[in-house]
Amino acid sequence: MARDDAMKTILKNHLQACRNDLLWKLEGLSERDLRLPHTATGLNLAGVVKHMANTEIGYFGDTFGRPWPNPGEAITPEQFETDPQADWYATESETAGSVIDFYTRVWAFADETIDTHALDAQGTVPHWPAERAAVSLKQIMVHVIVDLARHLGQVDIVRESIDGQAGLNPRNSNMPEDQDWDAYLAKLRSLANNT
Repeated sequence: MARDDAMKTILKNHLQACRNDLLWKLEGLSERDLRLPHTATGLNLAGVVKHMANTEIGYFGDTFGRPWPNPGEAITPEQFETDPQADWYATESETAGSVIDFYTRVWAFADETIDTHALDAQGTVPHWPAERAAVSLKQIMVHVIVDLARHLGQVDIVRESIDGQAGLNPRNSNMPEDQDWDAYLAKLRSLANNT
């Protein structure tokens, strides 16, 4: 049992670190920058946060028989049928700040599931095919961490393209100090052009 508790703590810490880093990547940006699509498929920073909020509600709520207590906030299956991208952008009535607030409230809801269930607790993912819908809390924690880390990588690139901010997290940039980025980019362009 102590081993499971230790693993749960490790997984929960990784989940929270990714959550924190996602919100850090949004700090200091304007409402427009947070809502503006930055890819051909409409990826926008506020949308990533809204998507992760709804993702955590689904995986840590519905999967374990715990509906989100404020039904008007989460995207419904009917909304997804009308707009499959409904959780990927802030609507006219939402601000980026309200989406961020929503996500931080979802953390407490998701963490309650994590805290009150064993890692081997069984759930059923409603939107997965029946043959693989039965899951454990451990599987779902890993699944959400991977999904969040993938989207965090997208956010890293978008943020760097907006204002040049790059780095792993507020405590560790994981970037070389005193790097001459112009010279480095020139080197990479030369290597690419000479192949």
